[in-house]
Amino acid sequence: MPGMIGKKIGMTSLFDDNGKNLPCTVLEVTPNVVTQLKTEDRDGYSAVQLGYGQRREKSTPRALAGHFKKAKVEPCEKLHEFANDFGDMDLKPGVAISLEDFTQEGEFVDVSGTTKGKGFQGVVKRHGFHGAGEITHGQHGRERVPGAIGAGSDPSRVFKGMRMAGRTGGKPVMVENLQVLKLDAEKNIMVLKGSVPGPKNSLVTITK
Repeated sequence: MPGMIGKKIGMTSLFDDNGKNLPCTVLEVTPNVVTQLKTEDRDGYSAVQLGYGQRREKSTPRALAGHFKKAKVEPCEKLHEFANDFGDMDLKPGVAISLEDFTQEGEFVDVSGTTKGKGFQGVVKRHGFHGAGEITHGQHGRERVPGAIGAGSDPSRVFKGMRMAGRTGGKPVMVENLQVLKLDAEKNIMVLKGSVPGPKNSLVTITK
């Protein structure tokens, strides 16, 4: 399988053979169900659509409810399409993909998620600025300001891309080449070396 959908549980640490403490992220990857197969003839491209989790029928839109009914599966919390690269696996709507079908310990995966949203932030928090001046020599209230942004009378404008205050976080981010340290097929748990974007209980997509 080229990918799966999972949930970020939190972080922990493991020790390697040399006694080094490794920061790890724990993901819960319950079996994903195939909801649709995209083909070149019908859709113009080849892909497999997987569903993760469960969704109440009451909160499922009619269009999605009909989509799930056609695939003969229960309403899913999240849908995602992956490239149609599943080798010799015989996939069809309703087939469940387990964690063991996707990866093994020691392999490397890429994880995509949405970073924590931090709202409107200043330049110190957003870009790591140090402020425009010190608090000595009569200055005050200058510890977290951006400072001058223009370049004088020439060119008499502010260049595009200037780092300024603005909305921070809440963006899609992919972290590549995270090693799979442990797999627990019974509990549907995957332990990755390193950090994964997003808060706890956020959904992520895992690809190879």
